[in-house]
Amino acid sequence: MLEIKPIAMRDALIKRIWEQMKIDNDIFFVSADFGSPVLDNIRQDFPERFINVGVAEQNMINVSVGLALEGFKVFLYAIAPFIPMRCYEQIRVNIALLSEVRPMNINLIGVGAGVSYSISGPTHQCYEDISLMRAMPNFTVLSPSDHISSGEMFDYCIKNNSPKYLRLDVLPLPVLYKQDLIDISLGFYELVKGKGDFCIVSTGFMTQTAIKVSNELGNCSVFDFFNLTHFNKSELSARLSSYKKIITLEEGFGSIGGLDSVILSLMIDKNVNFLNIGVDSKYTFKIGKRDELHNELGISKQKILTKINKFLGV
Repeated sequence: MLEIKPIAMRDALIKRIWEQMKIDNDIFFVSADFGSPVLDNIRQDFPERFINVGVAEQNMINVSVGLALEGFKVFLYAIAPFIPMRCYEQIRVNIALLSEVRPMNINLIGVGAGVSYSISGPTHQCYEDISLMRAMPNFTVLSPSDHISSGEMFDYCIKNNSPKYLRLDVLPLPVLYKQDLIDISLGFYELVKGKGDFCIVSTGFMTQTAIKVSNELGNCSVFDFFNLTHFNKSELSARLSSYKKIITLEEGFGSIGGLDSVILSLMIDKNVNFLNIGVDSKYTFKIGKRDELHNELGISKQKILTKINKFLGV
């Protein structure tokens, strides 16, 4: 079988949107002065269903809600930290609150989750988005780990008439999935099936690290958790209950309502030991490669291995 060449998550998703726009006239795309080579196809082929609102993310929310209320399936596109944080009030009032009474298919695409923009400093890095968006009623939070899983989320977005937030990485990442392997409604997939009594649950970029950590540890299962809100709770609980120890990995602040909070609340009445590994509660002004920032923030492969070995008593 031919090896799949990695591409950027946003390109995989936007390509699916562009292809569907050819047959579905109800899809509309809104950008906050943010581009990509694939987006040029949408701008060229469907100028009547594409708007660049400029550097005006808050207004992008307002414009997009108006389009969604008119029946369009709307995709919004901006840098990850600028969507949930700069626009939080607009998202809360115009989307989360209003969607209680006016269903709308509106999809927020945030590019640059975690420290994807490693050379742009803390203003362009995003440690808080899972916690912030999970706090919003009616939102689905989606967090793919490669471009295949990112592209597969398109069908879920089109079919579900509700608000979604997709947190995407900037750079092409190693391919972890085959096509048509993911059930977005299930919400997770066991990428590595270990034989030990412990497992790792991770999301987004950290699933890439989790697989490397699993290879070092041996006998460690890895669950990629990509639907952080509307997943099959009974199925995930049943699968995780077979382990005595659970470790969570996320490229966001730990213990503030992110991935670790989802798993801990799900398993709180189960007889399991729990270790959550996330970004230390601080910002870094260091500029450099991603692995250098991860080491600074306490989530490099080596620091994770040290924490897990201590947790396992090795």
